[in-house]
Amino acid sequence: MTKSIRMLVLAMSGVAFLTGALSLAATATSAAQRYTDLRRIEPVHGDAAAGAQKATPCHACHGANGVSVAPTFPRLAGQRADYLYHRLVSFKQADPKDPYYLKSPMTALAARLSDSDMRDLASYFAAQIPQATDVAAAATASGRGEFLYRSGDPSNGVPPCQGCHGTEAQGVSTPLDQYAAYPALRGQYGPYLIARLTSFRQGLPHESSNDFIMSGVARTLDDDAIQAVAAWLSSLAPTKSL
Repeated sequence: MTKSIRMLVLAMSGVAFLTGALSLAATATSAAQRYTDLRRIEPVHGDAAAGAQKATPCHACHGANGVSVAPTFPRLAGQRADYLYHRLVSFKQADPKDPYYLKSPMTALAARLSDSDMRDLASYFAAQIPQATDVAAAATASGRGEFLYRSGDPSNGVPPCQGCHGTEAQGVSTPLDQYAAYPALRGQYGPYLIARLTSFRQGLPHESSNDFIMSGVARTLDDDAIQAVAAWLSSLAPTKSL
């Protein structure tokens, strides 16, 4: 199967899953104070040079050039600009009393950012070159994690992660814009991924179409599955997203 055909198949399967997940999420939407539909978004453009000047406060947690100082903070270097921008928007618009955003320092920091600031920062970090994965992460990689990422577990209702995050975890590059705000996961820190999947399993956060989709997926994963997928993704050599 050629790469173009394979990507089309993945895109179609992702659309099917997306449609089903969002139909299930419709009842939850009424309970959410805010709901952002990220299935139809405009491409994010910003000034990376201006973002570099604004990124100094980010270095304390995310490191110079987007390489985090601790594995509990996500790597930002080479991440998709669309994803980074909409994550900043979520933090900026969040209710400060929300149980997910209440404990994050990003909520207060993002509140001070203008729309141009967020676009510039997203463009800056997306343009940075990711650094190599730690050897320790590779040592804990799980064959089960790769299998779940690529094939899912139909018997337990687990969809393959690659349908939305790409065959090599670099994101999906298709004309279908609902994939633009899905993050690249390749080389991301394991502890951060575990924390995010665990939060999604608890229904947090719950403010965008992506949140609803991931909450549905995470509820099909037990602790061992979450740890296996996170260990495998963190073992991959990080590269820039598609």
